[in-house]
Amino acid sequence: MSKKESRQQVYTLLVEVGRNTDDGLPAEATGAALMCYASGVDEAEAVRETVAILKQADLAPLDVSGYGTLDERLAEGHDISDDEKALMVRALAENSVIVAQMTPFFDKA
Repeated sequence: MSKKESRQQVYTLLVEVGRNTDDGLPAEATGAALMCYASGVDEAEAVRETVAILKQADLAPLDVSGYGTLDERLAEGHDISDDEKALMVRALAENSVIVAQMTPFFDKA
């Protein structure tokens, strides 16, 4: 018997988070943006899984923007590095959410 092909795909998500106790962000930060690669049968599932995992990590997700799958991003002309592709392959293989980058936000006073 052949192995059933997975319907899982990896979606690129940008998640904005606010502050929460014990969130690990710098003390002066007002929040952060997280670039994530998340597996799911569709983008909605990938978003739900990502939000759930971030909440478990004491982060406070406020907004999620989806940028699609690798194929969709390539079709739109996005320049995707080999490192980024490797993280996407890993997210698919592990059926997981990978936070690839976290950029804290700071108020300018």
